Amino acid sequence: MAKRKVLKPLGAKKPANKRYGVFIWLGVLFFIGLFAWYVVHVWQLQQEETKAEAAIYDAFGIEMPSKYYIHGIDVSSFQNSIAWKKVASMKVKNVSMGFAYIKATEGLGNVDENYRKNYTNAKKAGMICGAYHFFLATKSGTIQAANFIKNAKLNSGDLPPVVDIEQLYGVPPLKMRERLKECLDAIEVACKTKPILYSNVDFYEKYLGSEFDAYPLWVAHYDEQDKPRIGRDWLFWQHSQSGHVNGIATKVDCDVFNGDSTAFRKLLLN
Repeated sequence: MAKRKVLKPLGAKKPANKRYGVFIWLGVLFFIGLFAWYVVHVWQLQQEETKAEAAIYDAFGIEMPSKYYIHGIDVSSFQNSIAWKKVASMKVKNVSMGFAYIKATEGLGNVDENYRKNYTNAKKAGMICGAYHFFLATKSGTIQAANFIKNAKLNSGDLPPVVDIEQLYGVPPLKMRERLKECLDAIEVACKTKPILYSNVDFYEKYLGSEFDAYPLWVAHYDEQDKPRIGRDWLFWQHSQSGHVNGIATKVDCDVFNGDSTAFRKLLLN
């Protein structure tokens, strides 16, 4: 009698060794993709560092306020790689950049990807550093403060912490102020110093006002020559967002301190 061909039932599983082979190839492809990403990422970083080293300017590219002795910049990952030694050594008509505020965190859990590198390298270059948190009015102030406290890690000789508030994002002003106060209070307790509040003139006068007048103010107001037009005292003034500084390939925010060197040293953390 002729042998009958035995058919495999529909849906029969593939042999285990074939399944393992598929997994192995998927793993190989994953690691090839990961390696390719790493190579491209390293190449991009090298390109950014090369651009930063090559960024040399004859002047700051803006009109610098002449009545102030202490100038500085504030940066984030938007500036890409920064050649901090070139930043620190640039001097035009007796104006040099003596301090740098560096973005550390944003919202509930975001950490600026260049914060630690910027902070470390700026300190090595002799810059006096500070860190700021970009505040989101849509999120808990307490949790945002915890994000900053965990990641900023400020040290003796640094500038006080800063909370940057610029937009409502659709949140009622009262709720924004409640969350902002929670954030400021938590940072003050953790850092043992009153944090500085950053905002622009219009936002401060419209939404913050006298309720936050007890906080030192870092105010943004552009196209002014002598001082920002705001009806309260202020500590720092961000007078331009279009400066050119050696070691930075992009435009950068420029600031001044409202005081002399003695007042500036007293401001630093113990």
